[in-house]
Amino acid sequence: MPGIIGGLPDAVLQLAYLVAGVLFIQGLRDMTHPRTATRGNAISSLGMFFAVVITVLWFEILSPYLLAAGLLVGGAIGAWLAVRVETTEMPQLVGLFNGFGGGASALVAGAELIDTASVLGTGSSLPLGLTSTAAIAGIIGAVTFWGSLVAAGKLHGVVGDSPVSQTTGHVLKVVFLAAAILGGLFLVVQPEQFGNSPLASWIPSYWFLIAAASILGVFLVVPIGGADMPVVIALLNSYSGLAAATTGFVLDNTVLIIAGTLVGASGLILTLIMCESMNRSLTNVLFGGLGTDADTSDMADIYEGNITETSPEEVVMLLETARRVVLVPGYGMAVGQAQHAVAELAELLEANDVEVEFGIHPVAGRMPGHMNALLAEADVPYDKMRELEEVNPTFSRTDVVIVTGANDVVNPSANTDESSPIAGMPVLNVTEAQSVIVNKRSLSPGFSGIPNPLFAKDNTSMLFGDAKESMQALVNEYKERTS
Repeated sequence: MPGIIGGLPDAVLQLAYLVAGVLFIQGLRDMTHPRTATRGNAISSLGMFFAVVITVLWFEILSPYLLAAGLLVGGAIGAWLAVRVETTEMPQLVGLFNGFGGGASALVAGAELIDTASVLGTGSSLPLGLTSTAAIAGIIGAVTFWGSLVAAGKLHGVVGDSPVSQTTGHVLKVVFLAAAILGGLFLVVQPEQFGNSPLASWIPSYWFLIAAASILGVFLVVPIGGADMPVVIALLNSYSGLAAATTGFVLDNTVLIIAGTLVGASGLILTLIMCESMNRSLTNVLFGGLGTDADTSDMADIYEGNITETSPEEVVMLLETARRVVLVPGYGMAVGQAQHAVAELAELLEANDVEVEFGIHPVAGRMPGHMNALLAEADVPYDKMRELEEVNPTFSRTDVVIVTGANDVVNPSANTDESSPIAGMPVLNVTEAQSVIVNKRSLSPGFSGIPNPLFAKDNTSMLFGDAKESMQALVNEYKERTS
């Protein structure tokens, strides 16, 4: 039990934790909408800052000077990352943050085992509540850490993106899961043959548990294709929260339980929403996989002789007569850093009394909200960003749709081909518009690895080239023709 610092009763600590918990909840609530997300981040950060300072000082873990130095160093690193990391690299950064949370939980749980064992001394057993929660925190934390590293590597292009769905792979997952659980049971039971020392009983089993769970984390994420990375990132975020909550039980720390539970629950809800947006079950994401190599013969059959190529001049001629335009961003826009040129084009069109909206698919990009964040960075008003359910009914009365770097999320095969890997996946029905302009570097497939019949439609024209250069060319041409 905590003591009293500065003459304050223990109830003050619980009140401080309650205040931090309220800040977490309010911050999470604000983060449900792009307009208030920035405020939500600030409120949640304030809550965590308050909780960390109170905890460290109350339990006299560090001196105030060392705490201030740690906050200064950590804040400096965070500020450097905020400035240094490109918006396109945010998904992998989020993946790393998930991993750090999981790894920290596993290490803290292990440290608490060491501390308790040292206090109890020889001849005593570790408390059942401590060993059981530490085992759970260790398994989830290790899986989260290594799984997140693999996910971040995939997103950054340093880990292979082709899915591997083989029986041997599933067998290995089961084997290492069983090994991790066995290590946890060994930790909880603490057999006497390891001697009377608590340290002797848990050291082999806990680190065996961590090693098995680490390998399991790698095997869980390596086979999953790039198309499923938004779901994986959300799921790993949930794991990191669950690991933190379990570590809260290890430490008997209320605020850590609250924060971890909130992150775990919200991450799981987001995971299910992403699965629904892709019309896929979580089981299929984890053990199925999208992103197989494209069938080049199918691509030739669909594309050969059916592709209409256009130019910025021709696109601007269409825009001059358009009354309603919908811009559909995708990961290609993020890679090309074209959001500012896209936003400028939208402003020019609106200045000429053209109705402009942005059609946002939930899984466009590499993480939930990726396109919203990029467009907000370019000062696109939030009320111009329309979710799939809002914008789909409007395509039939849209004159021109400009698709910038999107592929699978506008693939009509999802609606027309029951044998397609993306069959049933909700997509943006851009084919219903009068004219569709698709800006891509090439006819290469998206993460699903399948051709896109949209490119060969009679009302579709392909504007090949880098997203930023192509959009800037449209801006320059439109300025010249309307000035």
